[in-house]
Amino acid sequence: MSGEPESQNLASGRERDPAPAIYLSRLVVTHFRSYERAALALDGRPVVLTGPNGAGKTNLLEAISLLSPGRGLRGAPFTELGFRASGETAARHGWAVAATLTRDGDETVIGTGQEPSVGDVPRSRMVRIDGETQSSAGVLGDYLRVLWLTPAQDRLFMDGATGRRRFLDRLVMGFDPSHGTRANAFEKALRERNRLLSEDVRDAMWYAAIEEQMAEYGVAMAAARVETIARLKGAIEATAESAFPKAVLALEGELESAVANGTAATDAEDRYRALLEEMRPRDRGAGRTLDGPHRSDLLVRHAPKDMEAKACSTGEQKALLLGLMLANTRLLAHATGTSPLLLLDEVAAHLDSDRRAALFDELCEMGIQAWMTGTDASLFSSLGARAQGFVVRENRAEMTPL
Repeated sequence: MSGEPESQNLASGRERDPAPAIYLSRLVVTHFRSYERAALALDGRPVVLTGPNGAGKTNLLEAISLLSPGRGLRGAPFTELGFRASGETAARHGWAVAATLTRDGDETVIGTGQEPSVGDVPRSRMVRIDGETQSSAGVLGDYLRVLWLTPAQDRLFMDGATGRRRFLDRLVMGFDPSHGTRANAFEKALRERNRLLSEDVRDAMWYAAIEEQMAEYGVAMAAARVETIARLKGAIEATAESAFPKAVLALEGELESAVANGTAATDAEDRYRALLEEMRPRDRGAGRTLDGPHRSDLLVRHAPKDMEAKACSTGEQKALLLGLMLANTRLLAHATGTSPLLLLDEVAAHLDSDRRAALFDELCEMGIQAWMTGTDASLFSSLGARAQGFVVRENRAEMTPL
């Protein structure tokens, strides 16, 4: 796969839109998913990937999403990301994703990957910045923010709270990359407490040590969520009316409510720790912990209709979700001083022509490198020279004018 931002992709006599503050000028994937090796050369305009289902469009978005902390837009284990040759039943190959990040004319090469397994033992994920190995993936958040919407999130308002918590925590990580580290630490302590409960362990000191960690990390998670929602509310209120309806946001959770009501962090930790201790018999009977930030929920309403998001039509839910993501993207760019990358998988197919045009106009106005995929190239034709297009076939891509 190859492609250079050629001048023939520009409409006759039209100048290219100014490059955003931050964008990928080169992307290389090696032994990743369906790609043995692929490379793209890019400029700062939005990127459109079109082609048939199964061609490898979403795999490229997933590769980009791994250039930020976490497990990417699919949330897949790293051992599943290696290239599989025909007939292979297990992905034992290593894989790598690297990109040249251009920011105000300066270039930084960032990369992540996993070396081949040794026997049945997988290697750890690696992260490199300008060739230097880093201690953790968290450092990627210092260089690049990546946001995404996928078809799986179209049911965000209909399905259970788990997906909405993950969506919210991903938004939080855009402002505070260390939120992911705290969330992982809380989940680790939660799993250990649940193990003790399921095995009917009665050692109070063991529980106390774990619950101390859960209280510290849990309250920090709740505080970060509350702060992010407060920021988003302000950004939404300041947004002009558009084709994408405004959302009314709220958090449902005891810790989040305590923090939002002004409870000091130390007091909130003490209360949560006491609650965990008091509820050990109940939780032992359930075999799991029933209180904490792992049970919280993000509540969303359609502001113009004053209606719960889950009661809206499919099209309204999609527009509501896009409006929320656009507001967050603008807020993040303002708060951090750099533009995030926005990955929109199969976004155009579920929008009418007016909302497609409105979306493209907003993305170009924000000056971000948004990546969009679709099977029908005609849905993106109104972008014209404002975007760079690639046709993807059988895990290869060629640049083509939109």
